Amino acid sequence: MSLRNIAIIAHVDHGKTTLIDVLLKQSGSFRENERVEERAMDSNDIERERGITILAKVTSLLWKDTRINIVDTPGHADFGGEVERILSMVDGVVILVDAAEGPMPQTKFVLGKALAQGLRPIVAINKIDKSDERHLEVLEEIFDLFIALDASPEQLDFPVLYGSAKQGWMAAEPEGPKENLGPLLDKVIEHVPEPAVEEGAFRMLVTTIERNPFLGRILTGRITSGTVKANDPIHTLNREGKEVEKGRVSKVLAFRGLERTPVDIGEAGDIVAIAGLVTSTVADTLCATSVTQPIAAKPIDPPTLSVTFRINDGPLAGREGDKVQSRVIRERLMREAEGNVAIRVTPGEDNDSYDVAGRGELQLAVLIENMRREGFELTIGRPKVLFKEENGQRMEPVEEVIIDVDDEFTGAVVQKLTERKGELTDMRPSGVGRTRIQLLVPTRSLIGYQPELLSDTRGTAIFNRLFHSFVPFKGELPGRRTGVLISNGTGQSVAFALWNLEDRGAIMIDAGVDIYEGMIIGEHSRENDLEVNALKGKQLTNIRTTSKDEAVRLTTPKKLTLEQSLGYIAEDEYVEVTPKSIRLRKIWLDPNDRKRMSRAAKSA
Repeated sequence: MSLRNIAIIAHVDHGKTTLIDVLLKQSGSFRENERVEERAMDSNDIERERGITILAKVTSLLWKDTRINIVDTPGHADFGGEVERILSMVDGVVILVDAAEGPMPQTKFVLGKALAQGLRPIVAINKIDKSDERHLEVLEEIFDLFIALDASPEQLDFPVLYGSAKQGWMAAEPEGPKENLGPLLDKVIEHVPEPAVEEGAFRMLVTTIERNPFLGRILTGRITSGTVKANDPIHTLNREGKEVEKGRVSKVLAFRGLERTPVDIGEAGDIVAIAGLVTSTVADTLCATSVTQPIAAKPIDPPTLSVTFRINDGPLAGREGDKVQSRVIRERLMREAEGNVAIRVTPGEDNDSYDVAGRGELQLAVLIENMRREGFELTIGRPKVLFKEENGQRMEPVEEVIIDVDDEFTGAVVQKLTERKGELTDMRPSGVGRTRIQLLVPTRSLIGYQPELLSDTRGTAIFNRLFHSFVPFKGELPGRRTGVLISNGTGQSVAFALWNLEDRGAIMIDAGVDIYEGMIIGEHSRENDLEVNALKGKQLTNIRTTSKDEAVRLTTPKKLTLEQSLGYIAEDEYVEVTPKSIRLRKIWLDPNDRKRMSRAAKSA
């Protein structure tokens, strides 16, 4: 059977997963009466809740006697490591671009990687049914992007399709015919070459890894040469060509629709999953025992942000989670680093902490969220940017930031980001009453910036960012402008006490919540930290007057999400994460310890 391997790549929310849903339905991958979830490829809970793809996944369909393996990729820059790995599995890419938004940072990132590998893209302009679509300008922007990324003449001769994945059609013209997605699949068969097959014994580069409770490790990749079947003896080579392990293949699984089906034999060119090995991981080469040369694995862009994961040593530790020991936390982080090449784990300053480096706050927040759902209790330090030395000079990462904002808020956004050492590179209208601002901003300036941006623009700004390069260190930045309200006692918060504290600043907790000394319960309206009593009840007397019996009405507390908490905390604070709660606290809970450490920091 004829075979094609393609990846669908695009910026977040441009419609990749929806397109694959409709492709699977129209190609007859599901039974007539089969119940299929919307965005079927987004299989885990966090992907469904947030509406984003986090892990690259493979599916396949049959079209006109050709089997097409399709890889759905994440559209968020923080999960770019997933995209970089899987491009080695495919021979062509479909680039999906929103007909209104046009090419965005992640489009540029993945397109650059695809062009560097010599892949010839097919451009699909999606959401053509939008009222503000502008397909002619978007096509020009895509062409300019190809030229900026040094595309070859063959790559510049890309086919273009227009359509709406939601409505289930693609066509060579924006007007239609609006029938089905057949033109896209026909173009894939015509434009994408069959997989190149090398001579020799079985070899396969591992690109993704997952665990199965019955089969153990499942390693996915494309077979470069030879064939493989169950019970074959194989061994694994790492990047340097050293043997990692020997073993036998217990199962060869091929992708058929949303299912993985055992097959008798995996042939060169096909994307398969292999079970039976214990320690092999991503970027290793699985091969026949006679092979001694590994397949070259593409280097992955380095992480730019680091966060300290620690045990929870607060007074409320161990009440909500059952995984609290540093040994268990270490095992879980090492398991994550095995399967996710964009994450790096190193031991921290003491035995109970680990530094986890990744691509951005969202990637690390998703890891923390997964761990808390598994029953872990952790304390997390403030994210730190990873600097590097070059020719004796300190270099820091800079990100390309694109913000779409209403015209009236443009000045406030530009002012805030230039205060944070950002450089304005472009500013142009992006539709009726909207402006697109493009800046180069140091990564450390963007930690915790998004909530501030949304409050400055009344929630209307669309914020996108992407790693750009390393530049010489730009100097110190202004920190958080306000102090915090710190509890001076341990117990349950009282509504009357919180009501009296509202004049001091925004409160972050409800009444009747367990609190402890050193826990942050609110934001101070001034620059300094303030210790307050949230446990003080109302003084009861037998005198009744209208002023004495004033009802206590609390303002809704300012509750921070996990990502907002990571961006909010200062250097001397932790986020305490448990399966049921997210709390903020000072590193030093005792006020005398805090004063001593503060004096030591000033004298240093």
